[in-house]
Amino acid sequence: MAANLQLPADVESWPAQRVVEYVLAEFPDRVALACSFQKEETVLLDMLFELEPKARVFAIDTHYLFPETYELWREVERRYDTTIELFEGPSADELTATHGEKLWERKPDLYLAVAKVEPLVRALGDLDGWITGVRRDQSPTRSATPKLGWDERHEIWKASPLADWTDDDVWAYVQERDLPVNELHERGYASIGCTHCTAPGTGREGRWAGGDKTECGLHA
Repeated sequence: MAANLQLPADVESWPAQRVVEYVLAEFPDRVALACSFQKEETVLLDMLFELEPKARVFAIDTHYLFPETYELWREVERRYDTTIELFEGPSADELTATHGEKLWERKPDLYLAVAKVEPLVRALGDLDGWITGVRRDQSPTRSATPKLGWDERHEIWKASPLADWTDDDVWAYVQERDLPVNELHERGYASIGCTHCTAPGTGREGRWAGGDKTECGLHA
């Protein structure tokens, strides 16, 4: 049983590639990368497909992603000859019909619940583990992120192989491997989400700028 997995005592000292290799071996065909098409996923996609060309990757489409994000999505599928598993939130028309205009402004937590969290729950439904691009230095809410641990909320193993990486580490890997990245990074967007909740800024300061939110509910 996946829940009874006994982690190696030294897992926190492992390099990122070894963490990815470990979860691929422990959960064959039942582990997937959650891809939001940011620079961290660019690194993880490269590691993942180098180890397993048929690895699983999923993405959540809120229908409010940037055009640059959709373009990178298509480029990733071409580059790695893969099809990213799609999990969608309600369409813009469906969201408005059910909840009214600009739900993200009036009730951001409800918006995130229906647009992101519910699709994530579906995405994780047949998995024993998921891989994320979360790094500890992105925000105080992420400072204790383990490289591999049990996700109580979703009852699944969660790997964050880049947990101890810095921005410089990520960019060095991207440049060394000549990997494609979201063009928005070059315009000052350190963290990229939906068009209506993302602004330029370092770390996660550009997410939900002007409010007290920094997380979208996927990594609570």
